[in-house]
Amino acid sequence: MSPPVFWVDQVPSAGADVVIDGPEGRHAVTVTRLKVGEAVVVSDGRGARAECEVVAVEGKDRLRGRVRTFVFTDRPRPVVTVVQALPKSERSELAVDLATEAGADRIVPWQAARCVARWSGKADKGVAKWRSVAAAAAKQSRRSWIPEITELASTTDVRARAADVLAGGGRVLLLHEEAAEPLRDIPLAGLPEILLVVGPEGGLDDAEIADLVALGAQPVVLGPEVLRTSAAAVVALGAIGALTDRWVRR
Repeated sequence: MSPPVFWVDQVPSAGADVVIDGPEGRHAVTVTRLKVGEAVVVSDGRGARAECEVVAVEGKDRLRGRVRTFVFTDRPRPVVTVVQALPKSERSELAVDLATEAGADRIVPWQAARCVARWSGKADKGVAKWRSVAAAAAKQSRRSWIPEITELASTTDVRARAADVLAGGGRVLLLHEEAAEPLRDIPLAGLPEILLVVGPEGGLDDAEIADLVALGAQPVVLGPEVLRTSAAAVVALGAIGALTDRWVRR
């Protein structure tokens, strides 16, 4: 079984000590019940990662580990940003959890035209919750990078982000059940970034599709099944992992 992972502000080099405290330390001591001599992994969520040996348990929310090995893992290429239209409340966290486990580098919460969920007046709370879910999912899936969760985006914001990705040589893919082009047929090799746009349960609005296509976005279909908005990104990320070098071990 792999050693448990805990987040720290900074990962020191081999031979140095690292302290796990606060909520992470409490979980390590009182929930995981780590003891001196056991192995643990620490990461800063920004690529740095170290395997450590527990050398001291201090109280109920603090332990000290000694770094045995230190590695830095670059982000996979191409970078994948998921623009996720806000799902209904019960599926909102699931969408973030699955996209994180599948390797999304950035997740943009989007107030699309057909979203049933509305974050008006509570966007800060929604973003904070998504960030918490992403951190937990990254830990569970043993990721060295926690995906960035941006502030709530309007359709104007999504349009601007799509234009930037296209200007940088990337591709913008609109997941759309009525698209004619399968995702598997889209050339993805060598791209710096892919922007995946996932609509709400009611689908992308025609005006949203037309606007993004006019910029150069490509509507694509994943397969014959119609997926819920909470599952679309994870399936697309799996396909991209297989069609590019993102899943090559480094």
